Amino acid sequence: MATWTQTDVDALKAAVASGILTVTYDGPPRRSITYQSLDAMRGLLASMQQEVAAAAGGVSYRLIATRKGF
Repeated sequence: MATWTQTDVDALKAAVASGILTVTYDGPPRRSITYQSLDAMRGLLASMQQEVAAAAGGVSYRLIATRKGF
C-alpha cells in the first residue's frame, strides 16, 4: 500500500485539471506514473484524499442526495 502525501494529492489534482496523464511524484521514492485515463486518475485521487485525511486524523465523507420521481 502506498503512503500518499498532500503534495502527491496536489500534483494529481493539477494533472487532472490540465488533462495531463503523466504525473511525477517527488517521493521518496521519486516516481513517474502514466495513467490510462482521467477517470482512473479521478478514482485514485479520491482514494488518495481519503488516505491523507485519515493520516491527518480527519474524517472523510461524501454526501449523496436522491429523490423519488413520479
